[in-house]
Amino acid sequence: MDAGRPLRVLIVRVGAMGDVLHAMPAVAALRERHPEWFIGWAVEPRWLPLLQASSSSLERSAAMPLIDHAYLAATRAWKRRPLSRETLGEIFSLRRELRGERFDVCVDMQGSIRSAVIGRMAGATRFAGLAAPREAPARWLYQQRVQVGASHVIEQGCELLGAAVGEVLRPAAVSLPVDEFAEASCSALLARTLPGQERFVLLAPTAGWGAKQWPAERYGAVAAELGQAGYRVLVNASSMGYLPLAGAPIEDSTADAVVKASGGNASALPCNVSQMIALVRRASLVIAGDTGPLHLAAALGRPVVGLYGPTDPARNGPYGTRSRVLRHAVSVTDHSRRASTEEGLMRITVDEVVAAALELLGEQGKVVL
Repeated sequence: MDAGRPLRVLIVRVGAMGDVLHAMPAVAALRERHPEWFIGWAVEPRWLPLLQASSSSLERSAAMPLIDHAYLAATRAWKRRPLSRETLGEIFSLRRELRGERFDVCVDMQGSIRSAVIGRMAGATRFAGLAAPREAPARWLYQQRVQVGASHVIEQGCELLGAAVGEVLRPAAVSLPVDEFAEASCSALLARTLPGQERFVLLAPTAGWGAKQWPAERYGAVAAELGQAGYRVLVNASSMGYLPLAGAPIEDSTADAVVKASGGNASALPCNVSQMIALVRRASLVIAGDTGPLHLAAALGRPVVGLYGPTDPARNGPYGTRSRVLRHAVSVTDHSRRASTEEGLMRITVDEVVAAALELLGEQGKVVL
């Protein structure tokens, strides 16, 4: 590599939401230090709004603040139809696109076999990954295997990316895309849902698998208590479309259960990823388990109450924001995709969550609505 010219760096971190967000502080640190470098990112189409607004041009701006270009790797769709002509065509097209960029460095920040294959086919001069990746066979595709010593995954990402480019990186503040359409639609819906109000608490009750998910009825009870304390509560509901009109039926059974259990103290808002960014930006507090919306709130600097069970907050906890993390002593770190709520997570009480929420809200100066 020519040290006298700007480097071309490819990040491979295709998903999921929380994992993409966890990789960003390292990339933000690299961007701060080398604004002239070209940084690309291979990502699942579903998570593209974390990197680039739908209205973004091909230049860095508020709509695409972190990277220079995103490369779509539809690995979930490829897994569903691995031998189809469409899948093979998309894979070969991505390979041509990546190789045409002539990257100096590629860094697999995911550590899976699929991400390692994508990184390897980019043909970068140097391809780096963790010495002990999430899926062990991935390490055999790396040219540089990096040992990391940090506890938190965000700091591990800085160690990995820093080693790949030969520098020491520290986590930097992340700027997420500003999607003008999503911001406007979010403001309009909030004006209808919470007329004359500005402050609200956002609940994100779902999780990647059942063991990490606190019961919906308890989220509803938290909403009821916060409502009695004078706070308005919204519930994040999944959606791949756009924010609906107020009063539209909710097609997210978990969010619906939270609303029903709240006794009229919570309203559900279905959001796609762009709109979720806009909504979380406006939240006074986010309450969630170890899931994407929690880490989105942390990236946006919003206060969070994190409910943890089988995952370790020392590794995956909210980073860089005011937070209260609740985890019972009986919880054991276990990434098995079990369907039922983990025992320790079940022992976190509604009163504990409400107390943590009111503490954080009180630090902002409570306004009775």
